[in-house]
Amino acid sequence: MHKRTIVQAAVLGALLCASGLGLAQDAFKIGLILPMTGPFASTGKQIEAAARLYMAQNGSTVAGKKVELIVKDDTGTPDVTKRIAQELVVNDKVSVLAGFGLTPLALATAPIATQSKTPLVVMAAATSSITQASPYIVRTSFTLPQAAVAIADWAPKNGIKKVVTLVTDYGPGLDAEKFFKERLQFNGGQVSESLRVPLRNPDFAPFLQKVRDAKPDAVFAFVPSGAGAALMKQFAERGLDKAGIKLIGTGDVTDDDILNSMGDAAVGVVTSHHYSTAHNSAVNKKFVEAFTKANNNLRPNFMAVGGYDGMRVIYEALKKTKGAGGGDALLAAMKGQIFESPRGPMFIDAQTRDVVHNIYIRKVEKQDGQLYNLEFDTIKDVKDPGKVR
Repeated sequence: MHKRTIVQAAVLGALLCASGLGLAQDAFKIGLILPMTGPFASTGKQIEAAARLYMAQNGSTVAGKKVELIVKDDTGTPDVTKRIAQELVVNDKVSVLAGFGLTPLALATAPIATQSKTPLVVMAAATSSITQASPYIVRTSFTLPQAAVAIADWAPKNGIKKVVTLVTDYGPGLDAEKFFKERLQFNGGQVSESLRVPLRNPDFAPFLQKVRDAKPDAVFAFVPSGAGAALMKQFAERGLDKAGIKLIGTGDVTDDDILNSMGDAAVGVVTSHHYSTAHNSAVNKKFVEAFTKANNNLRPNFMAVGGYDGMRVIYEALKKTKGAGGGDALLAAMKGQIFESPRGPMFIDAQTRDVVHNIYIRKVEKQDGQLYNLEFDTIKDVKDPGKVR
Protein backbone atom coordinates (compact mmCIF):
# COMPACT_ATOMS: atom_id res chain seq x y z
CA MET A 1 0.00 0.00 0.00
CA HIS A 2 1.34 3.43 -0.96
CA LYS A 3 2.25 5.83 1.85
CA ARG A 4 -0.28 8.39 0.50
CA THR A 5 -3.04 5.76 0.55
CA ILE A 6 -2.22 4.87 4.16
CA VAL A 7 -2.39 8.53 5.18
CA GLN A 8 -5.71 9.00 3.38
CA ALA A 9 -7.10 5.88 5.05
CA ALA A 10 -5.95 7.14 8.45
CA VAL A 11 -7.61 10.51 7.91
CA LEU A 12 -10.83 8.85 6.72
CA GLY A 13 -10.75 6.56 9.77
CA ALA A 14 -10.34 9.53 12.07
CA LEU A 15 -13.21 11.37 10.37
CA LEU A 16 -15.56 8.40 10.57
CA CYS A 17 -14.56 7.75 14.17
CA ALA A 18 -15.12 11.39 15.02
CA SER A 19 -18.58 11.43 13.50
CA GLY A 20 -19.47 8.35 15.55
CA LEU A 21 -18.13 9.84 18.79
CA GLY A 22 -20.23 12.94 18.19
CA LEU A 23 -23.38 10.89 18.78
CA ALA A 24 -22.48 10.08 22.36
CA GLN A 25 -22.02 13.68 23.46
CA ASP A 26 -24.58 15.80 25.27
CA ALA A 27 -23.53 18.93 23.38
CA PHE A 28 -24.66 19.44 19.81
CA LYS A 29 -21.87 21.37 18.13
CA ILE A 30 -22.23 23.44 14.97
CA GLY A 31 -19.00 24.45 13.24
CA LEU A 32 -19.65 27.82 11.59
CA ILE A 33 -16.84 28.57 9.10
CA LEU A 34 -16.90 32.13 7.76
CA PRO A 35 -14.68 34.85 6.31
CA MET A 36 -14.52 37.09 9.40
CA THR A 37 -11.49 39.03 8.16
CA GLY A 38 -10.33 40.03 4.68
CA PRO A 39 -12.32 41.38 1.72
CA PHE A 40 -15.40 39.24 2.40
CA ALA A 41 -15.65 39.93 6.15
CA SER A 42 -19.08 41.58 5.77
CA THR A 43 -20.48 38.17 4.75
CA GLY A 44 -19.11 36.54 7.90
CA LYS A 45 -20.36 39.36 10.12
CA GLN A 46 -23.90 39.13 8.73
CA ILE A 47 -24.15 35.34 8.98
CA GLU A 48 -22.69 35.09 12.49
CA ALA A 49 -25.01 37.87 13.72
CA ALA A 50 -28.04 36.10 12.23
CA ALA A 51 -27.04 32.71 13.66
CA ARG A 52 -26.63 34.19 17.13
CA LEU A 53 -29.97 36.01 16.80
CA TYR A 54 -31.72 32.74 15.93
CA MET A 55 -30.20 31.07 18.99
CA ALA A 56 -31.17 34.01 21.22
CA GLN A 57 -34.76 33.79 19.99
CA ASN A 58 -35.09 29.99 20.06
CA GLY A 59 -32.92 28.97 22.99
CA SER A 60 -29.66 27.06 23.14
CA THR A 61 -31.17 23.72 24.19
CA VAL A 62 -32.94 21.62 21.57
CA ALA A 63 -34.38 18.13 22.17
CA GLY A 64 -32.36 17.87 25.37
CA LYS A 65 -29.09 18.85 23.66
CA LYS A 66 -27.09 21.95 24.48
CA VAL A 67 -26.37 23.69 21.16
CA GLU A 68 -22.84 25.07 20.89
CA LEU A 69 -21.82 27.38 18.04
CA ILE A 70 -18.10 27.27 17.20
CA VAL A 71 -17.22 30.18 14.88
CA LYS A 72 -13.98 29.98 12.88
CA ASP A 73 -12.44 32.55 10.53
CA ASP A 74 -11.22 31.06 7.23
CA THR A 75 -10.19 34.50 5.82
CA GLY A 76 -11.91 33.49 2.57
CA THR A 77 -9.10 31.03 1.68
CA PRO A 78 -10.08 27.48 0.52
CA ASP A 79 -7.03 25.71 2.03
CA VAL A 80 -7.76 27.31 5.39
CA THR A 81 -11.46 26.39 5.15
CA LYS A 82 -10.64 22.76 4.49
CA ARG A 83 -8.15 22.55 7.37
CA ILE A 84 -10.58 24.18 9.80
CA ALA A 85 -13.39 21.83 8.72
CA GLN A 86 -11.19 18.80 9.29
CA GLU A 87 -10.20 20.06 12.76
CA LEU A 88 -13.83 20.78 13.65
CA VAL A 89 -14.91 17.26 12.68
CA VAL A 90 -11.96 15.36 14.16
CA ASN A 91 -11.09 17.42 17.25
CA ASP A 92 -14.26 19.31 18.14
CA LYS A 93 -16.65 16.52 17.12
CA VAL A 94 -19.13 18.87 15.44
CA SER A 95 -22.43 17.40 14.25
CA VAL A 96 -22.93 19.99 11.47
CA LEU A 97 -20.64 22.16 9.37
CA ALA A 98 -22.15 25.48 8.24
CA GLY A 99 -21.41 28.89 6.77
CA PHE A 100 -19.21 29.01 3.61
CA GLY A 101 -19.04 32.57 2.35
CA LEU A 102 -17.77 31.77 -1.15
CA THR A 103 -18.15 28.90 -3.61
CA PRO A 104 -14.47 27.75 -3.54
CA LEU A 105 -14.71 27.43 0.26
CA ALA A 106 -17.78 25.18 0.11
CA LEU A 107 -16.27 23.03 -2.65
CA ALA A 108 -13.01 22.62 -0.71
CA THR A 109 -14.91 21.21 2.26
CA ALA A 110 -17.31 18.92 0.39
CA PRO A 111 -15.05 15.80 0.53
CA ILE A 112 -14.77 16.11 4.33
CA ALA A 113 -18.56 16.25 4.66
CA THR A 114 -18.86 13.13 2.51
CA GLN A 115 -16.12 11.14 4.27
CA SER A 116 -17.34 11.93 7.78
CA LYS A 117 -21.07 11.87 6.91
CA THR A 118 -21.43 15.36 8.38
CA PRO A 119 -24.26 17.57 7.04
CA LEU A 120 -22.84 20.77 5.51
CA VAL A 121 -25.27 23.71 5.45
CA VAL A 122 -24.31 26.31 2.84
CA MET A 123 -25.57 29.69 4.05
CA ALA A 124 -23.96 31.98 1.47
CA ALA A 125 -22.22 30.40 -1.55
CA ALA A 126 -24.40 30.45 -4.67
CA THR A 127 -22.92 28.46 -7.58
CA SER A 128 -25.49 26.00 -8.89
CA SER A 129 -23.23 22.92 -8.77
CA ILE A 130 -22.34 23.12 -5.04
CA THR A 131 -25.02 20.70 -3.84
CA GLN A 132 -23.73 18.11 -6.32
CA ALA A 133 -20.25 18.17 -4.73
CA SER A 134 -21.42 16.07 -1.77
CA PRO A 135 -24.63 14.19 -0.89
CA TYR A 136 -24.37 15.80 2.57
CA ILE A 137 -24.68 19.41 1.37
CA VAL A 138 -27.91 21.35 2.02
CA ARG A 139 -28.27 24.96 0.87
CA THR A 140 -30.26 27.77 2.52
CA SER A 141 -28.79 30.71 0.56
CA PHE A 142 -29.77 30.90 -3.14
CA THR A 143 -28.33 30.15 -6.58
CA LEU A 144 -27.22 32.70 -9.14
CA PRO A 145 -29.20 31.08 -11.98
CA GLN A 146 -32.41 31.63 -9.96
CA ALA A 147 -31.78 35.39 -9.90
CA ALA A 148 -30.16 35.77 -13.34
CA VAL A 149 -33.01 34.14 -15.27
CA ALA A 150 -35.62 36.36 -13.60
CA ILE A 151 -33.96 39.64 -14.62
CA ALA A 152 -33.32 38.27 -18.15
CA ASP A 153 -37.08 37.73 -18.46
CA TRP A 154 -37.84 41.23 -17.17
CA ALA A 155 -35.31 43.21 -19.25
CA PRO A 156 -36.63 42.74 -22.85
CA LYS A 157 -40.18 43.52 -21.74
CA ASN A 158 -38.90 46.86 -20.49
CA GLY A 159 -36.95 48.14 -23.48
CA ILE A 160 -33.61 46.51 -22.68
CA LYS A 161 -32.53 44.45 -25.70
CA LYS A 162 -28.75 44.99 -26.09
CA VAL A 163 -26.73 44.19 -22.96
CA VAL A 164 -23.08 43.88 -21.88
CA THR A 165 -22.53 41.45 -19.00
CA LEU A 166 -20.00 42.34 -16.27
CA VAL A 167 -19.38 39.61 -13.68
CA THR A 168 -16.79 38.64 -11.12
CA ASP A 169 -14.63 35.85 -12.56
CA TYR A 170 -15.48 32.81 -10.40
CA GLY A 171 -18.25 30.21 -10.10
CA PRO A 172 -21.29 32.38 -9.24
CA GLY A 173 -20.29 35.05 -11.76
CA LEU A 174 -19.92 32.50 -14.54
CA ASP A 175 -23.32 31.04 -13.59
CA ALA A 176 -24.90 34.50 -13.67
CA GLU A 177 -23.33 35.29 -17.05
CA LYS A 178 -24.33 31.97 -18.64
CA PHE A 179 -27.94 31.84 -17.46
CA PHE A 180 -28.62 35.54 -18.07
CA LYS A 181 -27.18 35.35 -21.59
CA GLU A 182 -29.06 32.19 -22.55
CA ARG A 183 -32.39 33.50 -21.28
CA LEU A 184 -31.98 37.01 -22.73
CA GLN A 185 -31.20 35.54 -26.17
CA PHE A 186 -34.18 33.18 -25.84
CA ASN A 187 -36.29 36.29 -25.17
CA GLY A 188 -34.99 38.04 -28.30
CA GLY A 189 -32.27 40.13 -26.65
CA GLN A 190 -28.55 40.27 -27.39
CA VAL A 191 -25.42 40.13 -25.22
CA SER A 192 -22.87 42.09 -27.26
CA GLU A 193 -19.93 41.52 -24.91
CA SER A 194 -19.14 39.49 -21.77
CA LEU A 195 -16.62 41.04 -19.35
CA ARG A 196 -15.09 39.27 -16.33
CA VAL A 197 -13.45 41.07 -13.40
CA PRO A 198 -10.88 39.38 -11.07
CA LEU A 199 -12.24 38.20 -7.71
CA ARG A 200 -9.30 39.59 -5.73
CA ASN A 201 -8.61 43.36 -5.74
CA PRO A 202 -11.10 44.22 -8.50
CA ASP A 203 -10.88 47.50 -10.41
CA PHE A 204 -14.12 48.04 -12.30
CA ALA A 205 -13.09 51.27 -14.08
CA PRO A 206 -11.45 49.81 -17.24
CA PHE A 207 -14.32 47.35 -17.68
CA LEU A 208 -16.93 50.08 -17.27
CA GLN A 209 -15.11 52.15 -19.90
CA LYS A 210 -15.52 49.20 -22.29
CA VAL A 211 -19.21 49.11 -21.44
CA ARG A 212 -19.56 52.82 -22.18
CA ASP A 213 -17.77 52.41 -25.52
CA ALA A 214 -20.10 49.52 -26.48
CA LYS A 215 -23.20 51.74 -25.92
CA PRO A 216 -25.62 48.98 -24.82
CA ASP A 217 -29.10 49.59 -23.40
CA ALA A 218 -27.84 48.23 -20.08
CA VAL A 219 -25.01 46.50 -18.28
CA PHE A 220 -25.97 43.35 -16.37
CA ALA A 221 -23.72 42.96 -13.30
CA PHE A 222 -22.91 40.39 -10.66
CA VAL A 223 -20.39 41.06 -7.87
CA PRO A 224 -19.90 39.29 -4.52
CA SER A 225 -21.63 40.66 -1.42
CA GLY A 226 -19.92 43.87 -0.32
CA ALA A 227 -18.41 44.83 -3.71
CA GLY A 228 -21.47 46.68 -5.05
CA ALA A 229 -20.52 50.06 -3.57
CA ALA A 230 -17.25 50.20 -5.53
CA LEU A 231 -19.05 49.19 -8.73
CA MET A 232 -21.76 51.81 -8.24
CA LYS A 233 -19.22 54.56 -7.48
CA GLN A 234 -17.22 53.84 -10.63
CA PHE A 235 -20.40 53.44 -12.71
CA ALA A 236 -21.32 57.03 -11.77
CA GLU A 237 -17.75 58.36 -12.14
CA ARG A 238 -17.54 57.00 -15.67
CA GLY A 239 -20.82 58.70 -16.51
CA LEU A 240 -22.61 55.58 -17.70
CA ASP A 241 -25.89 56.75 -16.18
CA LYS A 242 -25.62 60.09 -18.01
CA ALA A 243 -24.85 58.19 -21.24
CA GLY A 244 -28.25 56.49 -20.89
CA ILE A 245 -26.86 53.07 -19.96
CA LYS A 246 -28.94 51.35 -17.30
CA LEU A 247 -27.51 49.13 -14.57
CA ILE A 248 -29.38 45.88 -13.92
CA GLY A 249 -28.22 42.78 -12.09
CA THR A 250 -28.67 40.26 -9.33
CA GLY A 251 -29.35 41.57 -5.83
CA ASP A 252 -25.72 41.24 -4.72
CA VAL A 253 -25.05 44.53 -6.55
CA THR A 254 -27.44 46.59 -4.38
CA ASP A 255 -26.63 44.75 -1.15
CA ASP A 256 -28.94 45.98 1.64
CA ASP A 257 -26.30 46.59 4.29
CA ILE A 258 -24.22 48.92 2.06
CA LEU A 259 -27.02 50.37 -0.09
CA ASN A 260 -27.19 53.71 1.74
CA SER A 261 -23.47 54.29 1.16
CA MET A 262 -24.02 54.14 -2.63
CA GLY A 263 -25.86 57.45 -2.74
CA ASP A 264 -28.35 58.65 -5.35
CA ALA A 265 -26.44 56.92 -8.19
CA ALA A 266 -28.17 53.71 -7.07
CA VAL A 267 -31.70 55.11 -7.35
CA GLY A 268 -33.60 53.39 -10.14
CA VAL A 269 -31.30 50.35 -10.40
CA VAL A 270 -33.41 47.22 -11.02
CA THR A 271 -32.27 43.85 -9.69
CA SER A 272 -33.68 40.38 -9.08
CA HIS A 273 -33.16 38.57 -5.80
CA HIS A 274 -34.73 36.39 -3.13
CA TYR A 275 -34.52 38.89 -0.24
CA SER A 276 -34.80 42.57 0.53
CA THR A 277 -34.73 44.26 3.94
CA ALA A 278 -37.89 45.99 2.72
CA HIS A 279 -39.75 42.71 2.03
CA ASN A 280 -43.29 43.38 3.21
CA SER A 281 -44.23 40.57 5.59
CA ALA A 282 -44.83 40.29 9.32
CA VAL A 283 -42.07 37.67 9.66
CA ASN A 284 -39.53 39.93 7.95
CA LYS A 285 -40.49 43.06 9.87
CA LYS A 286 -39.97 41.18 13.13
CA PHE A 287 -36.63 39.80 11.87
CA VAL A 288 -35.31 43.18 10.68
CA GLU A 289 -36.33 44.88 13.93
CA ALA A 290 -34.63 42.23 16.08
CA PHE A 291 -31.50 42.09 13.92
CA THR A 292 -30.95 45.86 13.79
CA LYS A 293 -31.57 46.16 17.55
CA ALA A 294 -29.05 43.40 18.33
CA ASN A 295 -26.39 44.72 15.92
CA ASN A 296 -26.07 48.46 16.46
CA ASN A 297 -28.56 49.38 13.69
CA LEU A 298 -26.86 47.19 11.07
CA ARG A 299 -29.31 46.24 8.32
CA PRO A 300 -29.65 42.50 7.66
CA ASN A 301 -28.89 41.49 4.08
CA PHE A 302 -29.41 38.30 2.08
CA MET A 303 -26.39 36.70 3.77
CA ALA A 304 -28.03 37.19 7.17
CA VAL A 305 -31.21 35.50 5.95
CA GLY A 306 -29.19 32.55 4.62
CA GLY A 307 -27.61 32.16 8.07
CA TYR A 308 -30.88 32.63 9.97
CA ASP A 309 -32.73 30.08 7.84
CA GLY A 310 -29.77 27.71 8.00
CA MET A 311 -29.98 27.68 11.79
CA ARG A 312 -33.69 26.98 11.56
CA VAL A 313 -33.08 24.00 9.27
CA ILE A 314 -30.47 22.64 11.74
CA TYR A 315 -32.68 23.19 14.80
CA GLU A 316 -35.73 21.57 13.22
CA ALA A 317 -33.66 18.58 12.07
CA LEU A 318 -32.36 18.10 15.61
CA LYS A 319 -35.93 18.24 16.95
CA LYS A 320 -37.11 15.70 14.39
CA THR A 321 -34.33 13.26 15.31
CA LYS A 322 -35.24 13.83 19.00
CA GLY A 323 -31.68 14.86 19.76
CA ALA A 324 -30.20 11.61 18.48
CA GLY A 325 -28.07 13.44 15.91
CA GLY A 326 -26.11 11.31 13.45
CA GLY A 327 -25.25 12.61 10.00
CA ASP A 328 -27.66 10.53 7.92
CA ALA A 329 -30.60 11.08 10.27
CA LEU A 330 -29.98 14.83 10.44
CA LEU A 331 -29.63 15.06 6.66
CA ALA A 332 -32.91 13.19 6.13
CA ALA A 333 -34.62 15.56 8.58
CA MET A 334 -33.29 18.62 6.74
CA LYS A 335 -34.65 17.51 3.36
CA GLY A 336 -38.13 18.68 2.49
CA GLN A 337 -38.49 21.29 5.24
CA ILE A 338 -41.13 23.90 4.34
CA PHE A 339 -41.44 27.17 6.25
CA GLU A 340 -42.02 30.92 6.17
CA SER A 341 -38.66 32.73 6.08
CA PRO A 342 -38.06 36.48 6.35
CA ARG A 343 -37.57 36.19 2.56
CA GLY A 344 -41.04 34.66 2.09
CA PRO A 345 -42.13 31.01 1.69
CA MET A 346 -39.31 28.53 1.03
CA PHE A 347 -38.49 24.85 1.16
CA ILE A 348 -35.52 22.51 0.86
CA ASP A 349 -36.01 20.32 -2.22
CA ALA A 350 -35.78 16.72 -0.98
CA GLN A 351 -34.14 15.52 -4.21
CA THR A 352 -31.58 18.28 -4.87
CA ARG A 353 -31.15 19.48 -1.24
CA ASP A 354 -31.31 22.99 -2.70
CA VAL A 355 -33.45 25.96 -1.75
CA VAL A 356 -36.71 26.75 -3.57
CA HIS A 357 -38.11 30.24 -2.96
CA ASN A 358 -39.62 33.34 -4.55
CA ILE A 359 -37.50 35.66 -6.67
CA TYR A 360 -38.47 39.32 -6.60
CA ILE A 361 -37.86 42.08 -9.14
CA ARG A 362 -36.90 45.20 -7.17
CA LYS A 363 -36.03 48.84 -7.81
CA VAL A 364 -33.84 51.02 -5.60
CA GLU A 365 -35.94 53.90 -4.28
CA LYS A 366 -35.56 56.48 -1.54
CA GLN A 367 -37.95 56.43 1.42
CA ASP A 368 -37.61 58.67 4.48
CA GLY A 369 -34.11 59.64 3.36
CA GLN A 370 -32.93 55.99 3.07
CA LEU A 371 -32.40 53.71 0.09
CA TYR A 372 -34.28 50.41 -0.19
CA ASN A 373 -34.74 47.62 -2.72
CA LEU A 374 -38.52 47.85 -3.18
CA GLU A 375 -40.10 44.73 -4.68
CA PHE A 376 -42.60 45.24 -7.49
CA ASP A 377 -42.93 41.77 -9.05
CA THR A 378 -42.76 38.18 -7.74
CA ILE A 379 -41.83 34.92 -9.46
CA LYS A 380 -43.04 32.17 -7.13
CA ASP A 381 -41.33 28.94 -6.04
CA VAL A 382 -38.25 29.22 -8.25
CA LYS A 383 -36.14 26.07 -8.44
CA ASP A 384 -32.50 26.27 -9.50
CA PRO A 385 -32.54 26.45 -13.34
CA GLY A 386 -29.12 24.79 -13.25
CA LYS A 387 -30.79 21.56 -12.10
CA VAL A 388 -34.14 21.52 -13.89
CA ARG A 389 -32.92 21.29 -17.48
